Amino acid sequence: MKLIPAIDLRDGKCVRLYQGKFDQQTVYDKDPVSLAQNYRALGCEELHIVDLDGARRGQQQNEVLVRAIVDAGGLAVQIGGGIRSEAALESWLLAGASRIVIGSLAVSEPQLVREWLERYGADKIVLALDVNLDANGTPRVTTHGWSRQATQSLWQCIDQYSANEMPRILCTDISRDGALTGPNVNLYKELLERYPDIRVQASGGIRNLEDLEALQKIGASAAISGRALLDGSITAGEIRKFLLAA
Repeated sequence: MKLIPAIDLRDGKCVRLYQGKFDQQTVYDKDPVSLAQNYRALGCEELHIVDLDGARRGQQQNEVLVRAIVDAGGLAVQIGGGIRSEAALESWLLAGASRIVIGSLAVSEPQLVREWLERYGADKIVLALDVNLDANGTPRVTTHGWSRQATQSLWQCIDQYSANEMPRILCTDISRDGALTGPNVNLYKELLERYPDIRVQASGGIRNLEDLEALQKIGASAAISGRALLDGSITAGEIRKFLLAA
């Protein structure tokens, strides 16, 4: 399993939201480009970047900064947040992005996204399906920077795609994101049991090395961590140890 550090950008700064709430953010006094290179120096091979302004407004707002991170090189960068047109998707691929993360459109316009998957290849697109659990424990997807709750369950959304079309899903339990309460291992376990051919990127709540090992044990292909790395809950030594053993 790969460990993929996350850098979330808002107003040109590295931030973390608590449970996806834009009015509950922590701003980190770290240069995003230098931070990305620090992760590279630790041995990370991939990086996850989210333009939070873009996710909320539907148009990317931190493009210059994201391009600087991509241009610095040495990391396979997957980019999300506000990419809602084919022109934007193609532009980022041409700019050197490894993969493009599609969130809202994956839920609201599956036919369009299926066409992109066929045109650009499933290895170039990650579907970000972020969920809240309802009163019955059913994961319900959200859109537009987690600000809109859809009626679809996670399973209904996935069923609109074939396993060949969608080899990667980035799934976040929003209630755990930025909360350091531990990942929703049961959610990812059920996801993998239902769709064994899909590569799952688990996100939200990761606290420590034990959480990474738990996700690895159930078969997640990647774990995306932001706050635990920024706060030092997972140390540089632990990162190196995990990457060597993974």
